[in-house]
Amino acid sequence: MQWDQRRRISKHNMRRLDLPPPFRLVVLREVGDAFAHACVHAAELGAGTLVFVGRFDLAEFAVVLEPEEPLASARRAFYVCMAALGDALAARAPPEKPIVIEWPDAIYVDRGLIGGGRLAWPDANEHKAPDWLVFGAAIRVVSPCPQQAGLHPLSTALAEESFGDVSADRVVEGFARHLMVAVDRWQEDGFTSIAREYISKLQPENGARYDIGENGDLAVRRVGGTVEHRLLLPVLKMPSWLDPRTGGPRL
Repeated sequence: MQWDQRRRISKHNMRRLDLPPPFRLVVLREVGDAFAHACVHAAELGAGTLVFVGRFDLAEFAVVLEPEEPLASARRAFYVCMAALGDALAARAPPEKPIVIEWPDAIYVDRGLIGGGRLAWPDANEHKAPDWLVFGAAIRVVSPCPQQAGLHPLSTALAEESFGDVSADRVVEGFARHLMVAVDRWQEDGFTSIAREYISKLQPENGARYDIGENGDLAVRRVGGTVEHRLLLPVLKMPSWLDPRTGGPRL
């Protein structure tokens, strides 16, 4: 995965975010759409651009990547980003607070949906490196109607789960730092260690073993020798956690 070392945080756009040097920050107004903006302008923004929407209730952001491998295998960058996002949340979670990924894209905290990630790519040959990938995510920081939290038992927010120093800014900063570590590990050690890290965050299933293929598909191997193959590509096209009406996580 390529990083453009010449890119730095834009002082003109900078708010309170403290990002590692390879990232260039673009801040949108609260009504903006980080994922859509990054997808439309990915080619001109370039690798390492992080688009952030300034909201207090939702950590909404997207990052532009420029893979150096064919699109079919480059989509595994989604797992790299999801693992980094999970690590960023775990770093601020109370002790023993369960954080689980429901394959492939939804994140749950103590069985409540808190958000997730998604991936976009240009129309390109599966066997050639795409010009860009965009990973986007939205994490619910504060419930929109905390007084009605009981009406939505299957969803939650960081504030409701007693996360320390909870804010959209801190979530994005943590993601950026963990993504740097994950990308370096992928470049140095290959995808296997990233796959293990991501799989460790999945909801465990008795007697099942998970493997991620070169094209990102998930193989679920169960006792008795049966194997279930879950295709990544169709699921990425329809994020399971996303409410298309609000652009945020489902309630």
